[in-house]
Amino acid sequence: MGIKNLFQIIKENAPDAVKEGDIKNQFGRKVAIDASMSIYSFLIAVRSDGQQLMSDTGETTSHIMGMFYRTLRMVDAGIKPLYVFDGAPPKLKSGELAKRFQRKSEAQEAHEEAKETGTAEEVEKFSRRTVRVTREHNAECQRLLKLMGVPYIVAPTEAEAQCAVLAKGGKVFAAASEDMDTLTFDAPVLLRHLTFSEQRKEPIQEIHLEKVLEGLQMDRKQFIDMCILLGCDYVDPVKGIGPSTALKLIREHETLEGVVKFFESSKKYTLPEDWPYQDARLLFLEPDVRSVDHPDCDFKWEAPDTEGLVKFLVEEKGFNEDRVRNAAARLSKNSKSAQQSRLEGFFKPVEKTAEQKESLKRKNDAKVEEKKKKQKQEAKAKKDAKAKPRAGGA
Repeated sequence: MGIKNLFQIIKENAPDAVKEGDIKNQFGRKVAIDASMSIYSFLIAVRSDGQQLMSDTGETTSHIMGMFYRTLRMVDAGIKPLYVFDGAPPKLKSGELAKRFQRKSEAQEAHEEAKETGTAEEVEKFSRRTVRVTREHNAECQRLLKLMGVPYIVAPTEAEAQCAVLAKGGKVFAAASEDMDTLTFDAPVLLRHLTFSEQRKEPIQEIHLEKVLEGLQMDRKQFIDMCILLGCDYVDPVKGIGPSTALKLIREHETLEGVVKFFESSKKYTLPEDWPYQDARLLFLEPDVRSVDHPDCDFKWEAPDTEGLVKFLVEEKGFNEDRVRNAAARLSKNSKSAQQSRLEGFFKPVEKTAEQKESLKRKNDAKVEEKKKKQKQEAKAKKDAKAKPRAGGA
C-alpha cells in the first residue's frame, strides 16, 4: 500500500522535490528495484484480452514477460538494475496482510460469480483484484534474472527498506518502487514508473528526499510521523484525517505524541483501539535490513547465458526464439560496452549553508503560495461562470 496521499502532499508543498523525465535521463545509473512490487504490476498489466499471459501448458507467464522486456528496456537505456525481493513481513504488518487476504478472498468469490452472471468488464476487474505474488513467481523471476546476468538479493523483510539502505549507502543512485514508503525508509532518491511499459507513456518520477523535507519544513522524524498519520501498512488510519489535516497536525504538534495528546482532548477524532504508532515509527527508523558492507550486497552484473535463456523462455515457456536470442545479444552487447560515467559520480554533494537553506525555503514558500493563489482564482472564475445567466433564459 505505501503511504496514502503522500505524493499529493509533496507535489503541493515541495514541488521542487519532484523531477519528471524520460528513462534515458537515468543513463549510467545503478538502481535498486523493488522486485515484488514490479512482479505484482506485471501480473496486473501484462495481459491479452483481459487475461494473464499463459504458456501452452497453462502456466502464467505475465510476470516473466514483464520482467524480461522491462529489464531489457532499462539495460538498453544504460541503467544497471539490481532487484530486491521481499523477505518475511514484519510482525506489525500481519494486520494489513490479513485485510489484504480477506479482500482477495472476497474478490475471488466475486470473480467466480461474475464469470457466471457478469459482463466481460466485471470479470476482468475482479480478476485483477485476485492477483497475488507467489513464491513460484519470485523463484521464476530470480531464475530469469540470473540467466540475464542481472543481480538480485532477498531482503530480510521489506524490499523497499533494503532498496533505501543501498541508495543511502551509495551502492546505487536510487531506489525504484511505486510504494511511497520507500522515502519514509530514508531513500535519498525514489524513482517511480521505471518498470512501466513504454505504451503507458508515463514519465519517470524522480523524487529527492532532501528537497521533500525542505519543502515540508520537517526533519526526518516528523516526516515519518506524518506518514504514519496519513496511513501506512503497520497501523490503521485515523478516521477523518486527510492529507491536509495530517500535515497541519504534525506542523502544529511537532510529534505524534503531541498529536495523540490533542486527540485525547478532542471530540472530533478517535484513535483506533490498537494503534502502535511508536512501533511503526521504530520500523521506519530501524528496519530489519542488511548493511551495505554485508556479503549479500556485493553484487555485480554479468554477461547473459544465451542458451540458458533459450531453454527457459523458449523450450519451457513458449517464447519466440528469435526475439529471445535478439534480446540476449542486446544484453551481451551492453554488458561488454564500458558505460560512460555520469559527472555526478565524480563529485560529493556539498552541504548547504543555513543561508542557502533559508533562501530555498523562501523560494519554495513563494511557489506554494503562487500555486494556491492561482487555484483560488481558477475556482472563483468557475464559480462566476456558473453564476452567469444563460443566454436565452427567462
